[in-house]
Amino acid sequence: MKDLFSPYRIKELELKNRIVMPPMCQYSVEAGDGIPTNWHQHHYVSRAIGGTGLIIVEMTDVDPDGRITNGDLGLWADEQIDAFSKMVNEVHQHGAKIGIQIAHAGRKAQDAETPVAPSAIAFDETFKTPRALETEEVKEMVDKFRASVRRAVQAGFDVIELHGAHGYLIHQFISPLTNKREDEYGRDRTKFGVEVIKAVKSEMPADMPLIMRISAKEYVEGGYDLEESIAFSKVFQEAGVDMFHVSSGGEGPIGSAGRPGTHAGYQTPLAREIKKALDIPVIAVGRLDDPNLANSIIGNEEVDLVAVGRGMLRNPYWALEASKALNKKVEIPTQYERAFTH
Repeated sequence: MKDLFSPYRIKELELKNRIVMPPMCQYSVEAGDGIPTNWHQHHYVSRAIGGTGLIIVEMTDVDPDGRITNGDLGLWADEQIDAFSKMVNEVHQHGAKIGIQIAHAGRKAQDAETPVAPSAIAFDETFKTPRALETEEVKEMVDKFRASVRRAVQAGFDVIELHGAHGYLIHQFISPLTNKREDEYGRDRTKFGVEVIKAVKSEMPADMPLIMRISAKEYVEGGYDLEESIAFSKVFQEAGVDMFHVSSGGEGPIGSAGRPGTHAGYQTPLAREIKKALDIPVIAVGRLDDPNLANSIIGNEEVDLVAVGRGMLRNPYWALEASKALNKKVEIPTQYERAFTH
């Protein structure tokens, strides 16, 4: 039977277990240049030492004005590649695989002088009102995603994730709340995402998987629900997505009627329905830091991989601790073996 520590393969990506560290912004770039620092190096490599199968580097932006803050990572210039390569190489030395989440914050770019978005609608009264992108600028944005993924491939990453969730630019084009355009990108709200997917796939080796993170549900009046997210996910699957990383929310203020639960595994049913409807691999995320719960949703074949976020922020060695809790034999760093002796 499959469990949390069963190996997993998608295309040529081979993982030693089903445990994923999801992207979590560190806001720790020191010079505002988008280049990883020693903090990022230690942060990600420590999770590799700690037994994680797949590490996905935090939201990394395609444009300086596409960052949530100036403390975010970027891959908009070739000069940024080397620092990422160093991180990738050291993570590989400790038996983990590593991906990177490529994104643009759109109207949520807090430090941009004038953020850009599909339409000139502010996130809320505390955010700047963005400028609506011209049609030609949207096409240029697609090329920025393509160029950033080219750099990520050059840096040696094993897998690419596109951020289509949490109210950032791709999500903003998908959502009826934020895309009020009258051009081709408004008449078909999946068009921007499809063009980005096809552009980045052209830069990726054929055997490298493309993951897309989506918000499967918007918890606000006028937002989309699971039925619509299944529909647009099918379009993105046909464009080239190999796996979905299923989250929710992030676009618009959360309405009380649609507020999500905060119980363990509250987003897992969304991932399960996406997997069932599309017959595609999925990553579940959201309050899954109990090893028994994470193990059960793999064993029940509800999802393919499990992302542990805050639990892994608290404990870089979450995967090793989970192996002990589940009585699974895994490779322990020699230096730590005595701590895991039964």
